Amino acid sequence: MADIEGTTVQKLQKSFMQFKKTGWHEKKINRFNPSDYKVLATIQQGANEKNTEMKISEISQVLQVTPPTVTQIINNLERDGLVERTVDQEDRRAVKIKLTLAGLEATMQARQKFTETFTGLIDFLGEKESEQLADLLTKVHQYFIELESLNK
Repeated sequence: MADIEGTTVQKLQKSFMQFKKTGWHEKKINRFNPSDYKVLATIQQGANEKNTEMKISEISQVLQVTPPTVTQIINNLERDGLVERTVDQEDRRAVKIKLTLAGLEATMQARQKFTETFTGLIDFLGEKESEQLADLLTKVHQYFIELESLNK
C-alpha cells in the first residue's frame, strides 16, 4: 500500500486536481455543452447501428442517466432544430428521436473539433507517450470501477 504522505501520492493528487481545475471535461465543443454533445453523438451512433431513430429510454440507457434528464436535453435540442420527435408506428405511445440535417451537421462538426483536440495531444506527447497515457488511463478507470464496487 502506498504511503499516504509519499511524494507519489501527492503528485497524483496534484495531477488530478489540476485536471479538475481546468474544467476541460465541462468545456463546450463548438457550441454544445458536454451533455448536449453526448446525446447528439449517441443518437447519431444509435441511428447508424440500427438505421432508425432512438427512444429516450434507449438514449438514457446508453448514457446511464435518467429518462427525465434526457428529455430535458432533447427539449433544448429540439428547440434549436437539431433533433425531431416522431411517433413510433409500432407503439403509438413511444416517441422516437432522430437528428435533423442541422443536427447531423452540428454533430459531425463537434466530433471533428473533439478529434482535433486529441490529435493535438498526440502531436504534443508523441505517439508512444500517447499510447502509454491511454493504457494508464484505462487502468486508472478500472481501478476506480473496482474501488466503487468494493464500497457498495
